[in-house]
Amino acid sequence: MAYPNDFQPYRAATSAATSAAVLDEGLRAYMLRVYNWMASGLALTGIVAWAIAHTSLINLFYRPLPTGGVAPTGLAYISIFAPLVFVMVMSFGVNKLSRPAAQALYWAFCVAMGMSLTNIFLIYTATSIGVVFFITAGTFAATSLYGYATGTDLSRFGSFLMMGLFGIIIASVVNMFVQSSGMQFAISVIGVLVFTGLTAYDTQRIKADYVQFGSRFGAEAAAMRSVYDALALYLNFINLFMMLLQLFGQTNRR
Repeated sequence: MAYPNDFQPYRAATSAATSAAVLDEGLRAYMLRVYNWMASGLALTGIVAWAIAHTSLINLFYRPLPTGGVAPTGLAYISIFAPLVFVMVMSFGVNKLSRPAAQALYWAFCVAMGMSLTNIFLIYTATSIGVVFFITAGTFAATSLYGYATGTDLSRFGSFLMMGLFGIIIASVVNMFVQSSGMQFAISVIGVLVFTGLTAYDTQRIKADYVQFGSRFGAEAAAMRSVYDALALYLNFINLFMMLLQLFGQTNRR
């Protein structure tokens, strides 16, 4: 009786299709979780930055000068470096932190980033901040969608993007002392290219990791990993926003 064996190819194809559908559904749910974490973090950062800049709390970060303008206080300098500390703690503790601890550190990081970005409301007009934010959101969405959908392997560009990132960091530190407007313009242009590239690269990396290892993720591991993946996209968004703001933001001349 060979009849039952005639159904083996059909059963195999059905099983493969079912597995693919389950994987695709799981991937969409996971990516949605990552984007929700990122969007919530950006919202918290924006609320904190706006609240400090538009209340008396601003006096804790910047003091007015007799000649006009403002000068940063010690708290302002602390707020500038605080996000870096949170990122380092999360990075070194990736295999040691519990899920609640990682999530709490992520929220604390977003608050610290909001404190460090308070000065943009002193430098740029509210209109230009809003316009550049929406330009950033559109650019990020298009680039992330490309990274998710493209069949091109973007991993080969990873080393070049990281080299560009380190170059931007070094050039920015040098320009803190040189104060060259030309160098700042070049840093901003290169920064836009690097962080749009990193957005596509990180999105594809997140997708590829889930496709390869997603079936091994437990609920706890997936929840933890989604926070770190959201952090990577969050940092790309913030840096892209700052680079575009330096290029197109109108300074506040009050």
